[in-house]
Amino acid sequence: MKRKICVVVNSRANYGRIKSFLIAAKSHPMIKLQLIVGASALLSRFGEVIKIIENDGFTPDAVVHSIVEGENPTTMAKSTGLGIIELATHFENLKPDVVLTVADRFETISTAIAASYMNIPLAHTQGGEITGSIDDSVRHAVTKLAHIHFPATEKSKDFLIKMGESPDSIFLTGCPSIDIIPNLDLKIPDGFFHKYSGVGDQLNENEKYIVVMQHPVTTQYGQGLSQIEETLFAVHEIEKDGMQVVFLWPNVDAGSDDIAKGIRNFREKYRTTRMHFFKNFSPEDYIRLLSNSSCIVGNSSSGIRESAFLGIPCVNIGDRQLDRERAHNVIDVGYSRGEILEAIKRQIMACRFAPSDIFGNGTSGVQIAEILSKIPLSVIKKHTLKENG
Repeated sequence: MKRKICVVVNSRANYGRIKSFLIAAKSHPMIKLQLIVGASALLSRFGEVIKIIENDGFTPDAVVHSIVEGENPTTMAKSTGLGIIELATHFENLKPDVVLTVADRFETISTAIAASYMNIPLAHTQGGEITGSIDDSVRHAVTKLAHIHFPATEKSKDFLIKMGESPDSIFLTGCPSIDIIPNLDLKIPDGFFHKYSGVGDQLNENEKYIVVMQHPVTTQYGQGLSQIEETLFAVHEIEKDGMQVVFLWPNVDAGSDDIAKGIRNFREKYRTTRMHFFKNFSPEDYIRLLSNSSCIVGNSSSGIRESAFLGIPCVNIGDRQLDRERAHNVIDVGYSRGEILEAIKRQIMACRFAPSDIFGNGTSGVQIAEILSKIPLSVIKKHTLKENG
């Protein structure tokens, strides 16, 4: 009998970080894939990721509308609660054998709590990582709720063991987002930027560009407007020097409105000539975008994960990725426009770094599917914590 594995996709990042598993699971003879799509993945202002998912050949078994408008700490907490309520209903209807949740977002913990209280075995990707925001607390909380772990790095695996998770439940698979890269034609096709519309100046895919993606830092709520303004002024100087700027919209975390307001204010007040703002790209086109860029700027983990595998220079701003493992492609800076500008210029001059497989070698999705198809399932957790002395 096929094992029913339910995956919840809640954002553009979630989809990119689990797509290879979805492909592997869909074709696996011993897996019946169940897919729930919800939260910002349903919203137009965040790129309506559900359309990309459906165009890729996946039909959601259910959708979950759980985002409370406002993008502040209160609405984020309420969205988490609403996600638990909605997911519990769908889990009851779908009756999965195991639920797979991704990484460290607030929607992730909704999935984990609902599954745990319903006695459904929970699998978790990207546990054991360390960063500098509320994501740490969420990620570690999900770890303690999860029964099966798929960390991306050796260091993360060791950290899970130190947290008391049984080594028998931990499988070092790498990050599924890397899987898209090895066999992908990385060439950017003609009309690439026109395909994704957006607003701003016309870009030429045959000329050099940088990618900018900066999300709110939830533990620094209220500071997002001033932070994004510093980044905008820095990349505006790069633009004046002839470099094109591909600017992506922030995610739905608390403070997103401040980031969006800063972008809109800047667009209205200052004249740009080579800067364009996009909501979203498909996972494959996002990799093409990164691979052909001169540098990625901001605080997205893709500057540390996928960019490391591609050898793309990264300017990482602020504390959102503070303690995450990284390769040699990353320069860390604060929120000062001068510091950001200097780092961008330095990274552009660097051109390329040696590729790093710190986050995987491109086989994660297949590994996870095979493990979940046959691993014994139980909701009884085994811990390995030892008493002091």
